[in-house]
Amino acid sequence: MKKFRVDNWKTLSISLIAVLGCTAAMDVVAQDQAQDRQQANSLEEIIVTARKREENIQDVAIAVTALSATEINRTFARDLKDLASVSPNLVIDDTSQGPGGVAAIYIRGVGVADVEKSFDPAVGVVVDGLSIGSNAGSILRSIDIASIEVLRGPQGTQFGRNTIGGVINVSRSKPTGVVGGKVRLGYGSYDTYHAEGIFNFPLTDKLAVKLSAAENNQRNGYYINAATGHHIGSVDYKMGGLNVLFTPNDSMELEYTGTLERTHQDTPPLLNTGQSGALFCTAFGFCSPSVHSTITGSRHKVWIVPLRPPNPNGAALSISTIDQLEPTTFNASFDADTHIVEYRWDVNDSYHFDAVYGHYETHEKVFTDWDGTPEMLYHTDRPGDWKQDSLEVRLNKGGSGRFTWVAGAFLWKSKFDIRLRSYIGFNPYGLVLDIAQFGYQTTKSKALFFEGDYAFNDALTLTVGGRYTKDEKTSRARGFVDTSIPLSSGAPVDFAPGLSGDPSDSWKKFTPKASLKYHLNDKTMTYFTWSNGYRSGGFNSRVNSYSEAVTPYNEETVENFELGIKSEVLDQRVRLSADVFLMNYDDKQEEIHLPDTLSGTGQKTVIANAATAEIKGVEFEMQANATDNLYVRANVAYLDAKYKKFSFDDDGDPNTPDADFSNLKPRRAPKWTGNIDTTYEWPMGDNMVWARVSYHYIASDYTDFTNAAELKNSPQNLFDASINYDWGRTRLSLYGRNLTNEDGYMIGYDVAGLWSYAAIRPPRTFGFEVTHEFGGE
Repeated sequence: MKKFRVDNWKTLSISLIAVLGCTAAMDVVAQDQAQDRQQANSLEEIIVTARKREENIQDVAIAVTALSATEINRTFARDLKDLASVSPNLVIDDTSQGPGGVAAIYIRGVGVADVEKSFDPAVGVVVDGLSIGSNAGSILRSIDIASIEVLRGPQGTQFGRNTIGGVINVSRSKPTGVVGGKVRLGYGSYDTYHAEGIFNFPLTDKLAVKLSAAENNQRNGYYINAATGHHIGSVDYKMGGLNVLFTPNDSMELEYTGTLERTHQDTPPLLNTGQSGALFCTAFGFCSPSVHSTITGSRHKVWIVPLRPPNPNGAALSISTIDQLEPTTFNASFDADTHIVEYRWDVNDSYHFDAVYGHYETHEKVFTDWDGTPEMLYHTDRPGDWKQDSLEVRLNKGGSGRFTWVAGAFLWKSKFDIRLRSYIGFNPYGLVLDIAQFGYQTTKSKALFFEGDYAFNDALTLTVGGRYTKDEKTSRARGFVDTSIPLSSGAPVDFAPGLSGDPSDSWKKFTPKASLKYHLNDKTMTYFTWSNGYRSGGFNSRVNSYSEAVTPYNEETVENFELGIKSEVLDQRVRLSADVFLMNYDDKQEEIHLPDTLSGTGQKTVIANAATAEIKGVEFEMQANATDNLYVRANVAYLDAKYKKFSFDDDGDPNTPDADFSNLKPRRAPKWTGNIDTTYEWPMGDNMVWARVSYHYIASDYTDFTNAAELKNSPQNLFDASINYDWGRTRLSLYGRNLTNEDGYMIGYDVAGLWSYAAIRPPRTFGFEVTHEFGGE
C-alpha cells in the first residue's frame, strides 16, 4: 500500500471539516426547532443494495447516490446519459461510434470512451444483477426503472473486475401480483413520439407476471446533411419484456426477466473538426474555420457521402477507382437480447442465499462515414456480435449479531466477433482501398469474494473484504496490413498463425478493502474507506501487424482513500453527505492513436500501460424538503486529476526516447461539476400541479487524450424544466431539455494527424407527455 501523503490530507480535508462544522450547527438548530416540524415531511428512507444487501443509504460507508423511480420519471430522461446529473463527478456520453448507444461513462475522471469490444469498461453498468461487459448497449433506456445507484470509486470487492471507476447499479420494477399497470404516451421535437406500457397480473397466488413494451421513434435527426439538406440522425427503438416471479413459499423466490430490444437508426453522424496541420486539411482543404467550429461552419451540419466500393470479393485487400463507387445508405441496427434468472432464499432469520444467472447478446450492423467530408476518404463497414454468460452465487449472514458478512463466487465467459472493412480513399488519392480486418476474442473470468462487518458497539463498525479475480483471454486477428506488399496481389496477410496458435494470456489480482465507520449520533455517521480496483489486461483487436496482434497489455489498478460523512438533520427533512478522496492510478491503459505509414488506413490504435495518475477531489450532496411544497436535490464536486507520468514509444524505434505526454490533462475530468434540481408543487382544486427546474454545470474538459484544442469543451450550463398536472391517476406534462441549447461535444478523437471528429450532445428539445396508471392496490 502506498503512503498517503499528509499534504494531500490537509488539502482535501478542508471542505469536509467545514461540512462537519455546519452539520453540528444544524443539529443544534434541529433540536431547538424539533417541536415545530412535522414528521410527515421527513425525507423518505432510501434503501440501497450497493453492497449486495439491503441497507439504508445513510449507513453505507462508501460514496453512493440513489435515485428513486419517482425522481427518474420526473426527469423525462430517455436513457442513462440523461441522468448523468444525479451524481457528482459523473459524466455519461454517447460516443456516436456505433449504433444502440456506445457509452463513455466516467466517474471521478476514470472511464473508457471507445467502441472496440476488446477494451473493457472501467465503470460497471449492472442491470438486475447482470453486468454489461461491453460499452455498446450500456446506455440503458430509462423504461420501467425502479432505482439507480451510482457507486463512486473502485468497487473491487463486491463487483470486481472492470469497476475501477465505480458502478451504476440499475434495478427494474418487480411483478406486483395485482392486476394493474401504467401507460405513457408522448410527442416531442424532431418528430419524436414515444409509447410505453407495463401490465401486471397474477397467474396464480404464487405466480406473478409483468409485461412491458416500448417504442421511442425520433423520425428526424438534429443534424443537417450538407450533401442533401435533409435531417439525419433518426433513431427507432423498440422493446418487449417478460418478467415472471414465482413465490412457492414465504422464504423463496424465483424470478425470470427477458428483454428483447431492437434499434434501427441512421448511422450516428460525425463532424469533421480538422485544423491546419492535419492531413485532410493541408492536402484536401477540409479545414475548420476555427477551433470552435467544423468544416461546414456549424456544429449542426455534417457532410455524409453515401458511397462505397463494389461488393467486396472476400480478399483482405481490393482496390476500386472513384468512378466505380456505388451508392449506399448509412443505416445501422443494434439488437440486444437479455435473459436473467435469479433465485432468492431466506434460509432462516440470519442467512440469505442468492444465485443470479445472466445472458446478454447483441448483434450490430453499421456503415460509417468517419471523415465527414464531401469525399470518400475514410468509411467503414463494421458488423459485430457480442455474447456473454455469467453466474454469481452469494450467501449473506445478517441477523442481530455483531458480525455480518456476504461471501460469493462469480463465473463469466464472453466472446465477440468484429468483421471490419475500411474503405480508404486518401492513401493513395484516386483509388479506394477495401481493407479487411477481422477480430475474435474470448474471455473467461472467475472470482471469489468476501466482505464482513464487525460492530464493536452501537457506534463503531469495522469492514474488511477482498476479491480474488482471474481473467483469461484468447484473441484472433486477421487482415491486410503492410502496404509494401504489391497492391495488385490483393493477397491476404494472416497475422495470427491459426487456431492452434492464437495468442492467449491471463491476469489475476486480489483487491482488498477496509473501512471504519463511526456514528457520532443516531443521525450522523462518518467513515474512512480504503479500497482497490482492477481492470483486466487484454489484446487489442484493432491491429495492423503480427506483433500488435499477439502482444498483450497488462492490467491497471486504482488505490482509493476516502473520508466521508453522512447526516440527516431538521427532523430528517434534510439529508447531507460529503467526502474527500485520493486515488493512485497505476499502469493506466491508454488508447493511443498513432500515424502508421505501413497501414493502408494511415493510422493505428495501440493500447499501452503508459501512465500513472493521481486523482483527488471533494464531493457534496444534499436532499431537502425545504418547505411543505418545495423539494431540492443538489450536488457539487471538485476534481483534480493529473498524470504523474505518461510516456510511450510513438515511433517504434527502441533507440529513440519515449514520447512524454505527462503535461496533458486526463480527458473527461472536468474540474467542477454541479447540479441543483428543484420541484415545487401546489394544489389546484382537488388535484395537484407541480413544476420542476434543473440546472447542471460541467466545467471545461477535453474529450481526446491529445488535448486537441478543437476537441475541448467550454463550460456547459444545462437547464431542464417541466410543468405537470396530476389529475387523479393521470398526469399531463410539458417539458423541455437543454433549454440553453448547449452544443458541447460528447465525443472527440484526433485521428493520428489525419483529421479530428466529434459529435454534439442533443440540442434543445420540447415534449408533451400523458401518463395513466390503472388497477393495482
